[in-house]
Parts: sequence; structure tokens; C-alpha cells
Amino acid sequence: MGVKSFKPTTQSNRHTVSADFAEITKGKPEKSLLRPLKRSGGRNSYGRITVRHIGGGHKRMLRVIDFKRDILDTPAKVLAIEYDPNRSSRIALLEYPDKTKRYIIAPTGVGVGDTLISSNQKDSEIKNGNCLLIRHIPSGTLIHNIELFKGKGGQIVRSAGSSAQIMAKEGDIAHVRLPSGEIRLINLDCHATIGQVSNIEHEAIRLGKAGRTRWLGIKPTVRGLAMNPVDHPHGGGEGKSGQGNPHPVTPWGKPTKGYKTRKPNRYSNVFIAKRRN
Repeated sequence: MGVKSFKPTTQSNRHTVSADFAEITKGKPEKSLLRPLKRSGGRNSYGRITVRHIGGGHKRMLRVIDFKRDILDTPAKVLAIEYDPNRSSRIALLEYPDKTKRYIIAPTGVGVGDTLISSNQKDSEIKNGNCLLIRHIPSGTLIHNIELFKGKGGQIVRSAGSSAQIMAKEGDIAHVRLPSGEIRLINLDCHATIGQVSNIEHEAIRLGKAGRTRWLGIKPTVRGLAMNPVDHPHGGGEGKSGQGNPHPVTPWGKPTKGYKTRKPNRYSNVFIAKRRN
């Protein structure tokens, strides 16, 4: 797992830093775990753009990921580490004794031939890739793919290189520090996977050229200053004058760069012990 840079034979290569894919052991995905992936292009059911800067990109197939890890107390063998175009982390292909195959998010340090298990038992091994109840994971352990509601499957801490840490336990609640620095209260009977998510070097990747952004399905962003007054609060004026030096806002007039938009009465507020920095 690493990154590679290129000799500046072209202007785009001069700045490109890409993954070396050294950890990938299988080229083609498992056919039984593929599903079609429909894309909206940022448009709603009326065909109107409701999310800007989305469209195009390379065609993809959805890999069905097992976020629940609900085959309990049955060891599974890691058959391969694969690339998933729909997420920043790598995925691992598991095979159970009855030949059932499942994809999971690959943790750091897990390789082909390793044996992983999901269990509710107290004496389960504390090992990267094992999925256990938070109740049975020692404080201070790094975890990922964490459930917020019992039995729903992992919902948070799933991106490349991320991990959360169990800070303390009291009663039926664990205090878990998330990658943002927020400390959240999570029920001890929720599942989590031990370890850090793979592909840690993802943050070092540089796309190098506009075309590679388009391959990812991301369309260009036009500056508000370059628009007309009807299109953006920053638009209009002669030349590069703009509207003086206004506070930056969105096209809909909301302040940007630090303005809090989260509603204070959200249902999840009671589960937040400490806000992120």
C-alpha cells in the first residue's frame, strides 16, 4: 500500500500522485456480489439539477458490502483484496466454510489467507478485521465500521485510513472518539470492526489534471465572481470588480467558510458528549 509519482513527461504527470495498487491481489470482482449502479447526474425525478457538479464519469458496478457481518462465530478466510471504485478504502473478499462469499471493508494489516470472525462471544480474539460487540472490545482500541443502532450494520468510520477509539464505558454506553474529534455515545451492544480502515495513503493522492476529475463524475465548479448577478450574489460588475469585498456566500445567500448550518434540535444531539473541534 503506497503512492507513486511520475516523471514530468507531461504537465499533468508533473503533479500526479496516484496509488500504486500494490495491495490489490485480484483484478476482476466477484460476479455474484455485483449489482447495477444507476446514477442520477445530480437530477431529481423531474429532471432538474438539485445537486451541482455531478455528472458523467466512468460506468461502475456496485459491490455489495457486508456492513452487518451477521454470520456469527464462523471463521471466514480472506480470498482477495480488491479495488472498489465506489469508495476510498479497499475491500476484502471473504469465503465462509459453506462457500458463501461476502465483501467487507478491508482493515489495515489484513491480507490473503487470514482468518476473520464476527462474534458476540466475550472471549473472541481482539484482532484486526474481527467484528465484535463494543461491550467486548477493550477501551483504547481502534475501531471502524461502527453501528449506530443495534443490528442495522456499520454506518460511520468507513473511509480510507479512518478509525475511531473507545475512550470509556459506563453502564450500557461507550464514549467513542470519532475521526473528527467528536465524542459520541454508542450503545455497548452495537457492533464494530477492530482496526483502522485500509488505504491510509489515500489523502496523499493528487489527480493531476481536470480530466481525471471528470472520470470520477465530478463536473467543473464555476466561481461566483465570474457569474452574472442573476446567478450568484458575487456576480456582476465590470471586469474583476465583483461587489467590493463581500463575505463569501453560497449561490443562495448563506454564508460559507465556517457558518454553522446544523440544526440545534436534531434527534442525535443527545448522543454527542463533545462537539468536534
